[in-house]
Parts: sequence; C-alpha cells; structure tokens
Amino acid sequence: MASVYSVTEVNSYIKHMFEQDFVLNNVYVKGEISNCKYHTSGHIYFTLKDKGGVIACVMFAGNRRGLNFKLEEGLKVTAFGSVNVYERDGKYQLYVREVQMDGQGDLYKRFEQLKAELLEMGMFDASYKKPLPKYAMKVGIVTAKTGAAIQDIINVATRRNPHVQLYLYPAIVQGAEAAPTIVQGIRTLDEMGLDVIIVGRGGGSLEDLWAFNEEIVARAIFSCNTPVISAVGHETDTTIADYVSDMRAPTPSAAAELAVFDYYAYIAELRGYLELLTKTMRNKHRATKDLLNQYALRVKHMSPSNRLATKRQEIDDICTKMSERVKLKLERKRHELSLGVQRLEGLSPLNKLKSGYSYVADGSGATLRSVNQLKKDDKVEIFLLDGRVNASVENIIKRDDLLQ
Repeated sequence: MASVYSVTEVNSYIKHMFEQDFVLNNVYVKGEISNCKYHTSGHIYFTLKDKGGVIACVMFAGNRRGLNFKLEEGLKVTAFGSVNVYERDGKYQLYVREVQMDGQGDLYKRFEQLKAELLEMGMFDASYKKPLPKYAMKVGIVTAKTGAAIQDIINVATRRNPHVQLYLYPAIVQGAEAAPTIVQGIRTLDEMGLDVIIVGRGGGSLEDLWAFNEEIVARAIFSCNTPVISAVGHETDTTIADYVSDMRAPTPSAAAELAVFDYYAYIAELRGYLELLTKTMRNKHRATKDLLNQYALRVKHMSPSNRLATKRQEIDDICTKMSERVKLKLERKRHELSLGVQRLEGLSPLNKLKSGYSYVADGSGATLRSVNQLKKDDKVEIFLLDGRVNASVENIIKRDDLLQ
C-alpha cells in the first residue's frame, strides 16, 4: 500500500513548495478589489478578481504604514507580496506587502506633490479659515445640476430651514473641463454677497474627483471672500479642496447640515428665551414692586404728616390717660370730701341745733363754755337753728349749786 499522509502533512508540504518558489515569494498581482473587510486587529482581508478568477488576499497591520488610500469595493489595484498556504484551511492566498492604485499612481504623486506645495505656502493654515455664519439665509452651491449631491443638499436644507435661499451654479464636476467651471462657479457666487458656499459632488474614484485636486480650484477657494464648505465624495474621500476650504464636510448632506441652521430649533430656542425673559421680568417687576412698597412705607412712616399724626395720637393717649387719672383723683377727692363732710356734719353745731340744742357767745362772738366766763348784766348772744337772740345775764347758777 502506498504511503498515507495526514492533511496537516500535505498542507505543510504544499506550503514548503510555495516557499521554495522564488516567483511566488515576490509577485505583483493586478485585479479588482472585492469583499474588502477591515478587521479590528488592523488586518485587511479582501479578494482580487478579474474576468477569469479570484485570489484571496490579506494585508497585515504591520504592512499598512505605506498605504495612503482606503481599499474599497471595485477599486483596481496592483498588489505586491507572496503567495503561500494557510495550513489550517489548506487554502493559498496572497500575503500583501504593498498596494498601488492601478493606473492612478501618477495622480497620487501629483496629489501629494501639490498638497506639499500648498501646505508650504500656508494655504492650509487655520489662521486663514473664515468662520461659518451662525444664521446663514443665502447659500450658494457649486455642483452638477443633476445627481444625488444637489438633491441631498436641497432636501436637508429645506428640511432644516424652509426659508433659506439656495443659489445653484451648475458646474461640471468630472473630466478635463470640470476645474474651470468650478472656479467660475466659486467666483460668480462670491460676487453675489451670499452667506456661505458649498463646493462638492458625490463619491467616485480618485480620477472622478480629480477636478477638486486642481491648483486653480484650490486657489479659487482660498481667495474666496465668502466662507466655503467642501463636500467632495464620501467620508473617506479626501481632496485638496478639503484642506484649503474653511470647513470640510464628509458628504454633501453633512455640508447642508453645517451651512443651514435648524429653523425650528432656533424658534424653540427663541421661545425658551422669551419665556425666560418674561419670567425674569415678572420676578423683577414683583421684586421692584415689593421694594417700592417698602420704600413707600418708610416714606410714609418718616413723613411729617405721619409723624404729626403719630404725635397727635400720642397726645390723645396722654390726654386720655390724664383725664382718667384726673377723674380717678377727683373720685378719690370726692370720696375724701364726702368723708370730711360726714365728719364735719357730725361736728357741725347746726346738727346740734337741729336736735334742739343752742350755743351762747359773748359780746365779741367767742363761744361761752363755762358760767365762769360771765357775770351779771353781761350781754350774750344765743344761737338757735333758725336765728340768733341777744340777751342780758340776770342770774348765774353754777352746776354745783344745782346739785345741792
């Protein structure tokens, strides 16, 4: 029986054969890219194909340093590397070390050369970038009059602000005649006093987008007095126009987003400011009114008329208190007087006289209290309740004589 080999041994043998082949270790393969995938590890997996067949390719992350463009579906390239076997799957593939654009290598050289020249001249410097107006109402557009780019810009602009005015300069955006018409469009719209200008087109190959890499277009954008937004191709496409313009947008739709402010958000913001202003003014009015009332109370409190009224009230209070005190004192005095009167009445001769008593006074009016104060023939006055009697003493009888 013939020798039997394992799958691993066969794959290893074939791999060894590939490694021994000088041609397969340094081979250039020309074809169209398909099934291109950028792995998170940094490796790029893709397929090269032509009319007759396909070959699997892988470009490891370490070999990507010299790659100055993005590998995309349908891109025609020339890949340099080695063909070998991936032992686990038993499949051969091209391990790519370099990739060049097929037929466009000269364009990339021209692109890098012009980019370096303009960079050295300072045309990409941020100090020359003009700020975009916040509320642009007149927007110029330099692009083809047909195609997705102008439709995307119109749709986004009208959706964001139905009052914005769009001015289209229908330029040729591809081919040998494209650059002069783009330049003329920029200059024409710049003279119209617009707020901002969008220059761009939809996606395409490097050759399709080359008009936006021309020096005359770059100088027209740099010399434009109106702020310019470049919107060339897709997000991964980069042109000289992107570097020299005041703002770069990844797509025409994004350029419209940057150029045209959101009218409805603006109105909502204004309403918010109005509500805030109204609330602030209302609070301010209330606080001022309260402060004025406080000042009015202070003025009223400190005014002469108020102080006079206060003094009048104080005087009235004092008068009331004095009146009450006088009244109280009068009552006390009346009471004391009443008591005195009662005492006096108790001591009054008249009361005695009312009881049938009388009193006697000598000729000088002095009250006689003893018979010893009289002698015969003395003149006396006898006081009765209802009058006085003048008499003469005829006889004097002492009390002791009466008791005998």
